[in-house]
Amino acid sequence: MAALASASGAGRLVEGEAVLGLLGFYDELDNHSGQPNGSIRDAARPVGEPDEADLVAYLDAGHVLIDVMEAGHDVITGSAHRHSPGCSSLVTDGTWLWRQDFPHYLETHHISLPETFLEHVRSLNYQMPAITVAQFAPHYDETMPLVGWASAVPWRSAATTLVPEPRAVTSKAQFDAAMQDQDRPHGGWGKRRKSRKS
Repeated sequence: MAALASASGAGRLVEGEAVLGLLGFYDELDNHSGQPNGSIRDAARPVGEPDEADLVAYLDAGHVLIDVMEAGHDVITGSAHRHSPGCSSLVTDGTWLWRQDFPHYLETHHISLPETFLEHVRSLNYQMPAITVAQFAPHYDETMPLVGWASAVPWRSAATTLVPEPRAVTSKAQFDAAMQDQDRPHGGWGKRRKSRKS
């Protein structure tokens, strides 16, 4: 339990600390209680951090570790969102681990973030770092069972360094605009229809 508590909070990889910090592993996202980050409803706030857009962009730029083929929805509103496809895929910056849909909850429900995560990202000037695989692997191996992925260890990678690569990520504004276009009637619904002959 001590390891779990440090995983949800600290997020600093130092000598003797074996787990990654965890973000977005909420009870409601896994359909049972006891997840590392508790209830998402307790973490939602009316207003986010002043630099929330930069924090969301940072999370969107993370290294995808495990790509899950699935579709999910917002567990608070029930709506589809920009990260619905592959929502529980796992993403990291080498120090923290989060679900791929965590940026959605941050920008939509202004989820509270650990101060150590905020300090970490701001110290990097919101730039995703490269990951040295040899240093990262032991932390990955210790963390994955905490989030229900014991079968994903040990870490296997042919690369020695994971370099951030640009990913095509739909923004919230783009997603919302596309959803509005989908809901808009197409064709000449505004025109008066001729009556049918019987």
